[in-house]
Amino acid sequence: MDTGAASEPSTRRADERLSAVGPLRRLLVKPELGALVGAVAVFTFFAVQSDVFRSARGVANWLDPASTLGIMAVAVALLMIGGHFDLSAGVMTGTTALTVAIVAGEFEQNIWVAIAVSLVVALLLGFFNGWLVTRTGLPSFIITLGTFLMLQGLNLGLTKYLTGTVTAGGLASAPGFSSAEWVFASRMTILGAEVRVAVLWWVLFTALATWVLLRTRFGNWVFATGGDEVAARNVGVPARRTTITLFMTTATAAWFVGTTLAVRLTSVQANTGTGQELIYIVAAVIGGCLLTGGFGSAIGASLGALIFGMTQLGIPYLRWDADWFYFFLGAMLLLAVLANRLVRRYAEAARR
Repeated sequence: MDTGAASEPSTRRADERLSAVGPLRRLLVKPELGALVGAVAVFTFFAVQSDVFRSARGVANWLDPASTLGIMAVAVALLMIGGHFDLSAGVMTGTTALTVAIVAGEFEQNIWVAIAVSLVVALLLGFFNGWLVTRTGLPSFIITLGTFLMLQGLNLGLTKYLTGTVTAGGLASAPGFSSAEWVFASRMTILGAEVRVAVLWWVLFTALATWVLLRTRFGNWVFATGGDEVAARNVGVPARRTTITLFMTTATAAWFVGTTLAVRLTSVQANTGTGQELIYIVAAVIGGCLLTGGFGSAIGASLGALIFGMTQLGIPYLRWDADWFYFFLGAMLLLAVLANRLVRRYAEAARR
């Protein structure tokens, strides 16, 4: 009797500790919360001052750059949650776009053959990055910086060698172009405004990535690998395989975005994508991803991309100097890093 009486208060105290983590605290430690607040604030700021910005046509305009950035930002966010960076992600979009343009335009192959070749190239590049990171133990920052420089040189050198210029084109006359255009570059009319199909792909990729992170075993592996790779291995998580898969996922997103750009424009410059890798990382960090790994959100990365799109077009709508965009982007990055640091500390305190 005494034992039962003693255990009852103990059980009650344990239950009370569990119930102390209420809905508000769970909301405050969500990685995408800061990005959501930021997106609402940015939209409100520009919408109040510009009729065009808040119109259906204006919304369609700033969703366009946000969509392609968002697809890449989601993949980069998954990689960052897994504890790694890919500085070659931006130039890889150019590599895949150039592959499509050269195979279909210069070699006069069916565009779907070119797209398939481009996908194989992307997967091999992603596997190379992931394999080298896991085999050498070197920081992914260094490995992918090397890949970035090599791809930048290859894009320029091979394009000049094969085309005689720094541009590869001729996609519009390639067999199968109309069907590829429907998949990658068609438009939909919503509320009287033409919206690119990339926006739909962006939403689908975000939903898929969120489901993978939160509802699958692989998602648990990603968080575990990014949080503490050694501890993850000790409990049976295939950390190396997870890391390689994440790099290949980023490469696949680069292939999709590169193919979209190639089909839209029907010609590709050799420097396409160069410098965009930092924008992808900024969007992921604004969305709640920590630079140390183990924490982040696909939805947050998409919200970070949305903020980018709204700002990129909102500033010209207000007739401001476009140079202010980069100032705003840098300020948002610093604020996001500081906010994420506070959220992480709060989350750690909530677990105690």
